[in-house]
Amino acid sequence: MSETTLIILTVVLAVVVVAVLAAALIRVRRDLEQTSRDLATLASALAAVESDHLRPLEPAVKAINAQFDVILSAFPGIAAKAAMVADRRPR
Repeated sequence: MSETTLIILTVVLAVVVVAVLAAALIRVRRDLEQTSRDLATLASALAAVESDHLRPLEPAVKAINAQFDVILSAFPGIAAKAAMVADRRPR
């Protein structure tokens, strides 16, 4: 092969590589934009679920958690009484 042919083939190869990389980057950008739109849709849907369904439950959840606090605060006394009963049992 002549030197001119090799130069032409090298230039053609470089153009092909650049074109393929450009096409890949364009596709990646398009996919990322679609993902961004999908995430925005999901975020708005989750915000709607939170405001419509979860926020009204907040007072009930706080009341339930308050009752758990009462129950948990009683455990040390119950444990102490259980230990006294266990100590009195014959072995």
